[in-house]
Amino acid sequence: MTGDDSPISFDDDEEERMERLLDDTEYDTELGMEMGKDAQRVTAGEMNEAEFYRKYHERILEEFGEDDRELDELLEGLEANSLDEAVEDGTLRDRLTELADGKDLSRREVMKKGGAAALALGMITSAGGGGASAAEEESSGDGTRYGMTINLNNCDGCLACVVACQEEHGTSRGANWMYVFTYEDEDQGDENFLVRPCQHCTDSPCTKVCPVGARHTREQDGLVLTDYDICIGCRYCEVSCPYGVNYFQWGEPDVPESEIDDEHQIDERGKWVGARPPKGAMGKCTFCVDRQDGQMGEDKIGTTACEDACAMDAIHFGDLNDPESAPNQHLEEYKGEQENDQSTYPNRKDHTVSTFELMEERGTNPNVKYIGNSPSQHAEQVEGPVEYEDVGLVDNRKEGVLSEGAAANEGESA
Repeated sequence: MTGDDSPISFDDDEEERMERLLDDTEYDTELGMEMGKDAQRVTAGEMNEAEFYRKYHERILEEFGEDDRELDELLEGLEANSLDEAVEDGTLRDRLTELADGKDLSRREVMKKGGAAALALGMITSAGGGGASAAEEESSGDGTRYGMTINLNNCDGCLACVVACQEEHGTSRGANWMYVFTYEDEDQGDENFLVRPCQHCTDSPCTKVCPVGARHTREQDGLVLTDYDICIGCRYCEVSCPYGVNYFQWGEPDVPESEIDDEHQIDERGKWVGARPPKGAMGKCTFCVDRQDGQMGEDKIGTTACEDACAMDAIHFGDLNDPESAPNQHLEEYKGEQENDQSTYPNRKDHTVSTFELMEERGTNPNVKYIGNSPSQHAEQVEGPVEYEDVGLVDNRKEGVLSEGAAANEGESA
């Protein structure tokens, strides 16, 4: 289901925002808008991967000269016409398996590459060939999957997490990778908070649209990162993200590269994905990738700067596939504190704690879970108890309105 029939709708304000962002680049605005919207339809299950890939492959090649949407070397052996032929003659599974073996890739690695490989396996599954989707494999408990539990009931809006993030990564003023919305909601109390880092989605729209493969999901832990060395600043990732977490680095960063150690920038694969982006590239929360790689010390693995700075016990980071990790333990402990007296009310749930994921209907399977009440569509952003300017920050989302729980004005850093 696509186009006007899709429940994933985009109002005039959102389309105007997308168009404005893309008009500031040298790349095709119409292509970026169409891909951004369709990528969200893919994650919502309204459009399949094969249709999405084929729909834009030729246009991407024409505009960018390459199509490396989380694919790279696999495209050499499975072009769009080859895919169509394999589907038609029934040899898709064999040809894909042969291709993966030739590249010395496991089935899991092939699926996580996205693009033609993932869409092909998705078609096999939909045709009755069996197997799990990439998102299902990622959340099945195998390996490491970093994420957060954020307890909004504990947040007091102090902005310490936002300050700590900026100091840790050297982001420019206005590029708030961690952001705290203060909002009023007719369905809730007078003052409420929504703490919003990047959601590091298991099925991320932003990785589906990046023509050069700069925005990608890291195999070993599910982190969604940007390779600054190859990012071209087309901003397609920004308009495809329903959460508003991306920031484009317009000018030279406030913190020069000479002041940032390589260990803080280069991950264990040798890719430049850490700290603030260079001029002309996209940046966003990295879940402190350099900490997770042990480059900031063994004691920092499994921690983030925002979590360390939070004195209210609101942010809990760790491996979501580990039952003993901080986010899982906090959620279980909190549920335990909210148990019902089922001897009196046997039909009630085990606990009264409210949990939610942002924009769950978008199908992105975010790796951030919230404790507390989800903002309604009537939630409106207001001044917080601590203003961004009071702690030396710039708030580029001050006029944002919380629509469906997360979307806000775009972020740009000078």
